[in-house]
Amino acid sequence: MAIFSVVLLTAAPPATAGETGGIFAKIDNREVLLRSVELFLNRDNVKQIQACFLPQQMDDARRKLSAHLSFSGVKMLQGGPGWMDQIATAAATISPDATHVIVHDAARPAVPYTDLEALMEMAQKHEAVALAAAVRTALVEVDEGGGPMAVHSASRFMQLLTPQVFSRSVFAEMAASRREPHAARLKLLKGSLLNARVGSGGDAGFVKAMLNMLPKPKVKGPLTPFEEAQW
Repeated sequence: MAIFSVVLLTAAPPATAGETGGIFAKIDNREVLLRSVELFLNRDNVKQIQACFLPQQMDDARRKLSAHLSFSGVKMLQGGPGWMDQIATAAATISPDATHVIVHDAARPAVPYTDLEALMEMAQKHEAVALAAAVRTALVEVDEGGGPMAVHSASRFMQLLTPQVFSRSVFAEMAASRREPHAARLKLLKGSLLNARVGSGGDAGFVKAMLNMLPKPKVKGPLTPFEEAQW
């Protein structure tokens, strides 16, 4: 069985324009990063969770989140400035028991449990698996000055999401080279469009709506009436 180490990153993902993410924004009085952490708690196949903060975030992270993260057994790291720099930082402290590493954008708390479970299952068959969703509108290619060069059909493209999962060896390669694996090595898994990113505090209301639309895990009932009566 695959054993996972989870790394939540706060740097801007590759090819993501704009802010690094509203990880301290609150949705129903809980910070976005804490909601992202909760995706991976209480899972038998998750051995370790680490959250890597940018240097300029660290003081706020300690003040606002350290008590919650410590209670959940989440280790706080500092690294940056880029996504791959944080991966290199986390690589040094991956649990020796982990066979795979899940990389997740800490600003994406709205991941359906069904997508996450499918990702973990597929990780046992492929060295690198990423969630991806369809692009809904045509894309315009522009030059360095912003002038249009070509229009591309949306059907030719997909948007990469997180979480993504890598075998331990592929993750080590990424950390050493500070490069993403070639696209041809990725196995794409169709993900939900509800998996929205909190780019800044202003996105919190939109992502809250996405969270409310997520499918709810089925709660197992007691196997026998005697089990239900125990306390």
